[in-house]
Amino acid sequence: MDFFYALDTLAAEHELVIDRPAGSTHPRFTQFIYPLDYGYLRGTASSDGSGIDVWRGTATGAGVVAVEVIVDLLKRDSEIKVLLDCTEDEITMIDGIHNETSLQKGMLIRRNPHA
Repeated sequence: MDFFYALDTLAAEHELVIDRPAGSTHPRFTQFIYPLDYGYLRGTASSDGSGIDVWRGTATGAGVVAVEVIVDLLKRDSEIKVLLDCTEDEITMIDGIHNETSLQKGMLIRRNPHA
């Protein structure tokens, strides 16, 4: 099964819960303001025991456009962030967010639109 097809299936079958809407403050790092909606897919699991994380952009209907693979040295874990309905500018912004510090690094994997 294609990786992005599998993510499409999860996104279609599980409710997206936005627990950190655009403009809200991170609960632990109060200097960080979420530029886009951020949440998780209810009924899924990630390495941290909670649902699979999702950034939701403004390109309604675009679907899963990319994932960001994260290594977090502070939390000593790794996980993915699904980028849903994101524009090109939003994809670039999210990648930048996950590479701002030396404690967290991300690698962006874009969906091939021709696959």
